[in-house]
Amino acid sequence: MVTLHEAINIVSFSLSIIGALITIWGIIISLVEFIKKEFSCREDCIKYNEFIRIKLGSYLVLALEFFIAGDIIKTIITPTWESLGVLGAVVVIRTVLSYFLTKDLKKI
Repeated sequence: MVTLHEAINIVSFSLSIIGALITIWGIIISLVEFIKKEFSCREDCIKYNEFIRIKLGSYLVLALEFFIAGDIIKTIITPTWESLGVLGAVVVIRTVLSYFLTKDLKKI
C-alpha cells in the first residue's frame, strides 16, 4: 500500500513538473520571438504580437491541463473532505482560466 501511495505521489509530482516546464518553455519561446520582433523593426508588429500571444496562450492552456491532472491524481492519496474542497476550488479556477484562454485564442 505504501508503494502505491509513493507511485501516485511520483506521478502527481511529475505531472506538476511537466506543467511547470511547459509554462517555462512557452515563456522562453515567446520572449525570444518578442525580442526578435523588437530588434527586426517589423512593419506588422501588431499582427506579430497577436501571433506571439496565441503561441504563449496555447502553452499556458496545455500546462494548465497537466496541473489539473496532477491535482486530481494527488487527491487519490488524501481523499479527505478538506482536500476534496481544495481540489474542487483549484480545478474550477484552472478550468475557468483554461476556458477563457481557449475562447480568447479562438477569437483571435
